[in-house]
Amino acid sequence: MAVHLLSGSRLPVAKSINQSSWEMGGTLVREALERSGLDQVDAIYASSMMSGELEGQMHLASLIADEAGLSGVEAMDVSSVSASGAAALRAGYLAIMSGEVRSVAVVGVERMSAGDANPVLRKALHAVREADKTMVLKNADALALYLKNHGVAYESFANFAINAHRNGARNPLALFQKEIDRNKVLEARVIAEPLRLYDCSPVCDGGACIILSRSDFKAGPVKLTASACATDRFILEDRTDPLDFLAARRSFQKACETSGRKTQDFKFFEVHDAFNIMACLCLEACGFAEKGQGFRLAESEDIFPGGNLPVATMGGLKARGHPIGATALYQAAEIFAQLTESAGDNQLPGDKIGPALMQSIGGAGTTLFTHFFEPGADL
Repeated sequence: MAVHLLSGSRLPVAKSINQSSWEMGGTLVREALERSGLDQVDAIYASSMMSGELEGQMHLASLIADEAGLSGVEAMDVSSVSASGAAALRAGYLAIMSGEVRSVAVVGVERMSAGDANPVLRKALHAVREADKTMVLKNADALALYLKNHGVAYESFANFAINAHRNGARNPLALFQKEIDRNKVLEARVIAEPLRLYDCSPVCDGGACIILSRSDFKAGPVKLTASACATDRFILEDRTDPLDFLAARRSFQKACETSGRKTQDFKFFEVHDAFNIMACLCLEACGFAEKGQGFRLAESEDIFPGGNLPVATMGGLKARGHPIGATALYQAAEIFAQLTESAGDNQLPGDKIGPALMQSIGGAGTTLFTHFFEPGADL
């Protein structure tokens, strides 16, 4: 038995969307269902980090089911802070692999503009020991440590942002549709030393949905061939090596064990580039670069669309945007578009239409989800 992707739907990412999360979710599920050729699904799994606090609405999956006209189906909220969408995707994968359901709508929505998102984001950290920290400060600490320990200049990271914005400029659904150059990156204002503006993903609204099915129920053009999750010590400073993304490596290795894939098999990588340092550490953890050398894949333009391992092919979290609970579903829907050669101006060349890797990070590298995708047999 295999898990197939039948379709995807995405909203344009925006600074503010004048629609509730559940209304967005209902629209996305209906659109994805229509494209899938199914009339209904057996279950809906929904992800959002902030709807309960910023919109005052919990019990989101059931409300989305109602909005989509699917009252009566199984519906469940799934959360794992900034990796919530990936947690919902894994729940859908496991439900199908267990034989309990034949089809699932996995939908992620977020309206970060509905209130002050920063206090909610801080709750991904330790409530007592990290009470004076933010995700920005934690990633600034990681980048500073990386630059110091490996003798790397800040300028070596510039191409992460340049690549993301170049790809975002070609994506009509991206928040930022404008290219940037090296000077723009290096002259940007400091957010938290050494992090600058273009090292960080934006606060924004958005939503995305994919439809999964069991292969013997309805096959689709893309297969979800592996799903894995692993954790590290909760607090960055408690880890033996704060620059070793242990959870990223372990979840990647688990996915490789179940799928038979190896690092060299992957054609492109939708990486969780909420901060450029995260992208660099994930590249190292998955074996695409030696420790302390991940930045070289950016310097050499290997991460660009024509490189050996394109990343953030539609702008990534940095340029497409990072509406927290929806982000992983954007990534999955973008992989679906690439593998079905429907990515428009962002379409990768034909030799890149092969196994794709996606990683999603919860917190400061604390929880890592890894998913593998491949073209389906009927493509």
